[in-house]
Amino acid sequence: MRVCNNCVLDNSTVNDLYFDGDGVCNYCNNFYSSISKNWFPNEKGEELLKNQINKIKKLGKNKEYDCIIGLSGGIDSSYMTFKSKEWGLRPLVVHVDAGWNTELAVSNIEKVINYTGFDLHTEVINWDDMKRLQIAYLKSGISNQDVPQDHIFFSTLYHYSIKHKINYSISGGNIATESILPDNWHGSAMDSINLKSIFKTHGTGKLLNYKTISFFQYFLLYPILYNLKTIRPLNYMRYNKEEALNELKKIGYKKYDGKHGESIFTKFFQEIYLPRKYNIDKRKAHLSSLILSDQITRENALKILSKPLITKDDENMTIDYVCKKLDITKSELNQFIKNKNRDYSHYSNWDNLRYFLSWSHKLYRRLTGKSIHITR
Repeated sequence: MRVCNNCVLDNSTVNDLYFDGDGVCNYCNNFYSSISKNWFPNEKGEELLKNQINKIKKLGKNKEYDCIIGLSGGIDSSYMTFKSKEWGLRPLVVHVDAGWNTELAVSNIEKVINYTGFDLHTEVINWDDMKRLQIAYLKSGISNQDVPQDHIFFSTLYHYSIKHKINYSISGGNIATESILPDNWHGSAMDSINLKSIFKTHGTGKLLNYKTISFFQYFLLYPILYNLKTIRPLNYMRYNKEEALNELKKIGYKKYDGKHGESIFTKFFQEIYLPRKYNIDKRKAHLSSLILSDQITRENALKILSKPLITKDDENMTIDYVCKKLDITKSELNQFIKNKNRDYSHYSNWDNLRYFLSWSHKLYRRLTGKSIHITR
């Protein structure tokens, strides 16, 4: 096993990791040469953010809402909602309840909404659909078990945007804390072709109320015809999660244990499923991102990684909860984890369509000198 000299990624579970002459990995070098060019934690970022906010207000001037925010209860989305009040925006806040909210997440969402006074729409997902889809994913053996939650979260935002004629979505996604994620650790959560293929292979019955987004809608219809845009304000400021948490604490917001303490299933997926089945510790990606944004030293990151990911008692309680919620036995869950590991590409997916779309866009740009906004 070889560990990067700059971050804490290693080649034991990152299939495409390689190193330069100084022992620095390709993910770090990609951050410095490419990703960081879209990150502005400085005065330029303040100006860019100001311009973005003015555009949002201008386009949404005569509408009920000028933007939409998906609020999970996590720090990133909560802070975005919190700051939107300060910026004078008028968002429709949408929370998607997929059945796995912790009590603390519900409380934190309430605190944020009470403070901002924004309208909150909560979309409760049909539990029978969600349960059967998540069991199908466990049977599939792929690494990204959060797709059923993630896909319905984003597809719901798109549907609400169209319904209320909202052009801008405010996202808590950011480079400061999420710039590193190895390619072989995940597949696209928006790939409905892949989702439907997995359910067709391993699921039971039909998904009656689970709304998906098609390839055509996601890449062409929504960004081009409906002019839907996603803005990530945290990339235009000096974003530090601890500092953001301290601001949120002033309105009664409370800290979670772990990165995704707002969802019990995400906790299971990241702290139990991935380490057991794939030997993947997602802390390595999270901590590497923080190293690159100068929020933690590599030495401190290694100290954190030397500690257990989860206690035995917490692990047992989480497994008990997941089994009871999904109506499966521990033996069945263990068998899912022991089954053959499969890449998402084992199932039908949109990869060839994406390659064709990318090629077509490059050809169009070469012939006309113009570019079309396509979702990435």
